[in-house]
Amino acid sequence: MPTRVYCCCSALRPRYKRLVDNIFPEDPKDGLVKADMEKLTFYAVSAPEKLDRIGSYLAERLSRDVVRHRSGYVLIAMEALDQLLMACHSQSIKPFVESFLHMVAKLLESGEPKLQVLGTNSFVKFANIEEDTPSYHRRYDFFVSRFSAMCHSCHTDPETRTEIRIAGIRGIQGVVRKTVNDELRATIWEPQHMDKIVPSLLFNMQKTEEVDSRIGPPPSPSATDKEENPAVLAENCFRELLGRATFGNMNNAVRPVFAHLDHHKLWDPNEFAVHCFKIIMYSIQAQYSHHVIQEILGHLDARKKDSPRVRAGIIQVLLEAVAIAAKGSIGPTVLEVFNTLLKHLRLSVEFEANDLQGGSSGSANFNTSSKDNDEKIVQNAIIQTIGFFGSNLPDYQRSEIMMFIMGKVPVFGTSTHTLDISQLGDLGTRRIQIMLLRSLLMVTSGYKAKTIVTALPGSFLDPLLSPSLMEDYELRQLVLEVMHNLMDRHDNRAKLRGIRIIPDVADLKIKREKICRQDTSFMKKNGQQLYRHIYLGCKEEDNVQKNYELLYTSLALITIELANEEVVIDLIRLAIALQDSAIINEDNLPMFHRCGIMALVAAYLNFVSQMIAVPAFCQHVSKVIEIRTMEAPYFLPEHIFRDKCMLPKSLEKHDKNVYFLTNKIAESLGGSGYSVERLSVPYVPQVTDEDRLSRRKSIVDTVSIQVDILPNSIPSDDVSTRVYPPELQEGKSRKKKQPVFSRTYSHTSAENFLIIK
Repeated sequence: MPTRVYCCCSALRPRYKRLVDNIFPEDPKDGLVKADMEKLTFYAVSAPEKLDRIGSYLAERLSRDVVRHRSGYVLIAMEALDQLLMACHSQSIKPFVESFLHMVAKLLESGEPKLQVLGTNSFVKFANIEEDTPSYHRRYDFFVSRFSAMCHSCHTDPETRTEIRIAGIRGIQGVVRKTVNDELRATIWEPQHMDKIVPSLLFNMQKTEEVDSRIGPPPSPSATDKEENPAVLAENCFRELLGRATFGNMNNAVRPVFAHLDHHKLWDPNEFAVHCFKIIMYSIQAQYSHHVIQEILGHLDARKKDSPRVRAGIIQVLLEAVAIAAKGSIGPTVLEVFNTLLKHLRLSVEFEANDLQGGSSGSANFNTSSKDNDEKIVQNAIIQTIGFFGSNLPDYQRSEIMMFIMGKVPVFGTSTHTLDISQLGDLGTRRIQIMLLRSLLMVTSGYKAKTIVTALPGSFLDPLLSPSLMEDYELRQLVLEVMHNLMDRHDNRAKLRGIRIIPDVADLKIKREKICRQDTSFMKKNGQQLYRHIYLGCKEEDNVQKNYELLYTSLALITIELANEEVVIDLIRLAIALQDSAIINEDNLPMFHRCGIMALVAAYLNFVSQMIAVPAFCQHVSKVIEIRTMEAPYFLPEHIFRDKCMLPKSLEKHDKNVYFLTNKIAESLGGSGYSVERLSVPYVPQVTDEDRLSRRKSIVDTVSIQVDILPNSIPSDDVSTRVYPPELQEGKSRKKKQPVFSRTYSHTSAENFLIIK
């Protein structure tokens, strides 16, 4: 057996060197000499002032062994260093730590993977040691750079490459833990360090499979996965890094994520980007969520000229971040967020309009002919994001956002909106109107106000109703749906879906409350405005079935939420006026639209008669509906909207029994105590400047209605006695529409038509 050979001068060597030399056996395979290691440890603890010398000497030996590739002795030296670190915690350990870190650096610089892993393991053990006093001069710049480089290892052997990458990730994790616990922890958050650490972790995280299929917070990896899988270990380290971020250094940790996603073109497809930001939002403290959202918005601004799919990918990431953000944590920048989103919505519509105008080439024609083009993907992503934002806001902030979006909707002839539409053109302006109203619809979804004044203040109601008179059926539908969101405070709308004759309204189990004083005041102030928009909306030439359904729902919701006795009388007057407008047809509407109005009136009167439960009124309505079923089914919604029924050539030949008669209704309601004097006064909407401003530039359909009703001159409701001038029968000789508000025409109910004429 080999014997240890000592130099003749060994007795003259310092004791600490002799103790260090003794822990190394003749054959490195025998490992650390434990008995001598215990002596060295006892000596270091008893004489801590010698620690720096012990460390320097160990470092000298280790450096020599590394150069000579004597890996066995290197392992022994590092094991000894680890044991000394664990045993000694005095203030004198600081110089020893410097020697230790110098030796770890030597191992990391070597080209041997085993030595790199050895150095990393020792550093991780050191990182877990809590030092008694902080070090004000120690820096870890080299270790950040070296561990980050190891995370990108491209070793030819897959197993070795994985081993080196795992070591690099664990090293970064150690640096983070050591510096965060140090009073100088701010140094690790400097951009030059974060720009190395974060991309290194993301590079390894990209190997995670099926990240887009996860729902909710990403699951925490198991202990086995942490040690064997670089992707899972990197993800865990990334979570830990973000969890330690504070207000001042949050942005430094998030910004490198954008740089990595940009550099590797990971916004399209964006599954990995979404996964990254899910981890960020679930890992950071909730009160910092708005910082991340602001950073995403800033990056969206910076990439506003990129391809639509890249912008859509960023917006999708924003949507996911907003969905995770806790309610009320979005912070004080809510208006800025919505302003940025609406600005990009306008830019997207502008790009789309430019493509349409410049679509002369074959490729442009191909792009613009597709209904699901890239810009529409961007627009839909923005609208969905706005909706998620709105759902996360408290009610008082949601009201502000509703006003904010409404102020952006462009209306022809006005300059009250704050959105630049100079480059959009007519088609682009229409597109932005639809997009903004869809955004508003998303924000108002689920909004519940205690009073209707809170949901529909005058400053919001007036601009909202302006688009309801525009020459676009889709715009009018969106306005009505927004109104329904705000008006339906008891979730009755689903029960009213579709326009139909309801046999028994009680089966719907309508929820309603007693009308409060604020709601009564609202109807006194704004009721005529609501009636007027419903009346004019029914007479639009481009109405489709959905328009009539939404108008019917509007009447029903007003009845449920806001109707007292006075409002009920006004709504019945409105319904009779609509019936008379369909008969007289001053607007030269097609027969389908006239029958659609008749069907809407039938469905509503059937509903309101059962809601107020006046037997005589219900009997009259039921009788008319029964007669229509046999003689004029095209006057009922089940037939005109759902069956291909034959339309009549004229409405003047029908018997009066197919119409709802004012005198019959007044008689039935008067017998139940209703004040029916106003039923004898036909409903007449008044013109306002809103009509002029809400139309297109050259055409205005809505005209002023000037009627002077003479006292005591209203004839009976007997439809069979009415005489209709030939020029108004079927509207055959009606004059062509004139330019903007250059004319007025008279309209009243059929009863007083001859008097006005």
